[in-house]
Amino acid sequence: MEPLKNCPRDTLAAVRGVLTDIDETLSTDGRLTAEAYRALEALKQAGLLVIPVTGRPAGWCDMIARFWPVDAVVGENGAFWMWHDRAAGKMRTRYIQSEAERAEGRRRLEAVRADVLREVPGAGIASDQPYRVADLAVDFCEDVPPLPAADIERIVTIFERHGAHAKVSSIHVNGWFGDYDKLTTSRAMLADLFATDVAADRAHYVFAGDSPNDAPMFGYFPNAVGVANVADFADRLEHKPRWIASARSGAGFVELAEALIAARRR
Repeated sequence: MEPLKNCPRDTLAAVRGVLTDIDETLSTDGRLTAEAYRALEALKQAGLLVIPVTGRPAGWCDMIARFWPVDAVVGENGAFWMWHDRAAGKMRTRYIQSEAERAEGRRRLEAVRADVLREVPGAGIASDQPYRVADLAVDFCEDVPPLPAADIERIVTIFERHGAHAKVSSIHVNGWFGDYDKLTTSRAMLADLFATDVAADRAHYVFAGDSPNDAPMFGYFPNAVGVANVADFADRLEHKPRWIASARSGAGFVELAEALIAARRR
């Protein structure tokens, strides 16, 4: 990981779109700052695509796609993407799985939930769980006292014991049944919604993130950027971002936005 300030101006100026995690990438200590929200607006006004790619639930993503200055949002670690079709005045959602597949996944996740709560004292089910359509989010520090790393790994092991995928974010362990993740769905969304040849154009898109569930995106996008707190997870990242901001969380995202906009102006 090299400092973002060392990224060549031409590389930044060629970026057409920004995909970004939300928790502790856009947000700071669980809050979306005014500066980070203004950075989203500034990126849109500069002509870039802006697409959050998050583990947060469908209920949140509906609001984000409708009210935030974004072009689309990928939610629940790739279970779907949503966008507000402004020409038609409608919210639209593209799910990766059928309703029957999602219902079966939720049924199987109930056994995971029971095992996690029984085997990992102090773990909780995320407060946003009622708004999810495909995954189970286990809270290890958002609304519960922080759990040690060994307990977080135990949660991952329980998901995997049941045959589920599990990814660790900065606040939750998210698990689901189905062969998708942030990257596979982001690629499908860019191709379907924006007619983008992602494989050919990936150098023209930046992904910003902070935690292990962002590793597939870090590995795919050659100019991925980590906010400074990504260094907290450096030993757990299968793929690291090419660049790293000097500031943590939302301030790091602002740093990225300012660098992109300044490069375009020059």
